[in-house]
Amino acid sequence: MRILVTGAAGFVASHLCERLLGLGHQVVGIDSIDPYYSTAFKRHTVAALEERGIDMRELDLAEGPLEALLEKAEVVFHLAGQPGIAAHVPFANYLRNNVLATHRLLDACSSASHLRAFIFISTSSVYGKIATGDETTAPTPTSNYGVTKLAAEQLVLAHHRELHFPACSLRLFSVYGERERPDKLYPRLIKAAAGLERLPLYQGSLDHQRSFTYVGDIVDACTTTMDKWEAAKGEIFNIGNDRTATTREGIRLVEKITGRTIPFDTLPPRPGDQQSTHANIAKAREILGYRPKTSLEKGLTRMVAWHQDQILGKVEY
Repeated sequence: MRILVTGAAGFVASHLCERLLGLGHQVVGIDSIDPYYSTAFKRHTVAALEERGIDMRELDLAEGPLEALLEKAEVVFHLAGQPGIAAHVPFANYLRNNVLATHRLLDACSSASHLRAFIFISTSSVYGKIATGDETTAPTPTSNYGVTKLAAEQLVLAHHRELHFPACSLRLFSVYGERERPDKLYPRLIKAAAGLERLPLYQGSLDHQRSFTYVGDIVDACTTTMDKWEAAKGEIFNIGNDRTATTREGIRLVEKITGRTIPFDTLPPRPGDQQSTHANIAKAREILGYRPKTSLEKGLTRMVAWHQDQILGKVEY
């Protein structure tokens, strides 16, 4: 099948592109190479994907031409968007890159005659500070990121409800692994362990609880959703790990794997940060047969090895 993946230079999308290619699909990846984080890091990812034979296109969903790319697409995975809860990012960026870009993509999909599945990648941030319920839990987002991802998700599902558009949404929980965004916890821990920076640790975050989920398990859910499309269509699924760990436990694991003590600086609490996530994946287990299988220690061991081999001292981030 011909599959379009948005945000393909990013973390989860790049792994998804590689998996889909390995399954024999024709993959087109698009990304705007937005400078929210290191473009050198993104270019490194693009080069790796192109070397594998993935057709990468640099394009801004909010203003670039889309119809030709979608003409023969059978499946769209929409992962592109404005990430994070950094205070310096204007609300207009979240509105443009999460809501308006999604609206334009949906409009373009209306003329894609071969399209059979549109899989929107959402986030546990739509639930707010405490993300422990199932998919029927009322969303109460507390960040611009969560608010606009929820709006984008509802745009997608409104198309399904009113126009019978073939769509579903996957709400991801605390994904980590190789190519994770450099400003996230584990890349910064690995960088700090290498003596390249001190870890900025937000007050109270040591006890934050997360459903840390290895990227390979997330990609499993994405491809399974595509394979079980008739059951998945129109649904929302929590996708994560039903085992949790605190930030403190994550720090200790990275210290164990690297053999280094990590220095940190305590900063004031970060507005909009989630206090606890615990993925309730009963629905995904039942309908999709989703089974996350990678332990946090195993996933972090892979991640540390990748950084040491591919990134540290080689790519600026």
